[in-house]
Amino acid sequence: MKNYPVKKNQELEVDILDLSHEGNGIAKVDGYLLFIENTLPNERALVKVLKVGNKFGFAKVMKLLQASPDRQELPNEALLRTGIAPLSHLSYDKQLAFKQQQVENVLAKIAKLPEITVNAPIGMEKPFGYRNKAQIPVQKIHGELTTGFYRKNSHTLVPIEDFYIQDPNIDQAIIKVRDILQRFNVKAYNEEAHEGFLRHIVVRRGHHSGEMMVVLVTRKPKFFKGEEIAEVIHEEIPEVVSVIQNINEEKTNVIMGEFERVLYGKSSIDDQLLGKTFQISAKSFYQVNTAQTEVLYQTAFKMAQLSENDVVVDAYAGIGTIGISLADRVKEVLGMEVIPEAVNDAKANAKRNGVENVHYFIGKAEKIMPQWLREGIQPTVVFVDPPRKGLDASFIETTAAVKPERIVYISCNPATLARDLALFAEEGYVTKEVQPVDLFPQTTHVECVVLLERG
Repeated sequence: MKNYPVKKNQELEVDILDLSHEGNGIAKVDGYLLFIENTLPNERALVKVLKVGNKFGFAKVMKLLQASPDRQELPNEALLRTGIAPLSHLSYDKQLAFKQQQVENVLAKIAKLPEITVNAPIGMEKPFGYRNKAQIPVQKIHGELTTGFYRKNSHTLVPIEDFYIQDPNIDQAIIKVRDILQRFNVKAYNEEAHEGFLRHIVVRRGHHSGEMMVVLVTRKPKFFKGEEIAEVIHEEIPEVVSVIQNINEEKTNVIMGEFERVLYGKSSIDDQLLGKTFQISAKSFYQVNTAQTEVLYQTAFKMAQLSENDVVVDAYAGIGTIGISLADRVKEVLGMEVIPEAVNDAKANAKRNGVENVHYFIGKAEKIMPQWLREGIQPTVVFVDPPRKGLDASFIETTAAVKPERIVYISCNPATLARDLALFAEEGYVTKEVQPVDLFPQTTHVECVVLLERG
């Protein structure tokens, strides 16, 4: 047995030295690291050790002995326990400073670019109530349908009605939908036994339009009184213009299944972004913070120094939000996306906004861009907005071979961004500017816009 300086269930007083990238306080006991939820640097606390591992352990606060001046009142401790809002106990200006530091750290360590200045993050005036989409698990607790969120690293549901970072209209809709389903005696899904019916309630709301979509994720296709329930949802929440049943029969943590059907109204909702209208279907990717997405895109367009002669590639086009928003500033936009439904949405969105200089293709950029080069098409600016895993090395090589003058990289994960900037540097592209934008206040996530130029 290894001897650790702490034991499980031991109580001890510690000083909090730093914050981890997940938002937990860090203390050291004889060099051994302890991670402690709901603590901040410069605080002292009486803690109880919960778990002891080889390199580090976890503890919980029994009593806060000395509070940080940066601490703000916590709306609800469940926001920390579930990981919904892991920084909600830290004042907002210090949240932004924490995020800037995170980006600086990875650029220095991973990208080996310590000389790059990371601009101060662009924050929100009201950094709460911003999420336009909620995916809420449902469980039966004490005989009642209950909505909330899972405790971190578990599948224990913590009942929550005010999610703090979600649009309050969505929070209210979830409660109403849950109560309607309870009246109709709809059974909650039981994950361990893989039985029961209702798995998740998903709600999307157009930030500008106010249109709402309710998606009921079920374990089986047969939905007794499904259409009737959908009608009642619309009657009690008139903003709901779309009710969809999504069927997920698998024993899995993935929320949405492949098949869906419309129970009421339309198959999508509309919302506006930078004055353009977009249709958003149940599985479409659409940034969850509309107000800050507008700031993000305007920052990216300014950075790209767009002109009327530019040929722009939108390499992760999704439903076309970037390409359609910048189309009236440039000569032509060529977008590609691997998800066929998203490409259909993008084409429909271009048409409804009367944008004629945007063209969308299904497929990977690595395959499509060399084909364009052979056809004599020379992009001057490439926009990339990849998922958290970042870009494939083959994509970076292909993009460099196409030789655009400028690349604008929108990233939701500083670590993969830093890795990719190092690869672009090998291909002769110089990182010119890094601008974080806070799309996810009260959480540890941060979005960045980066300008690269051909050296």
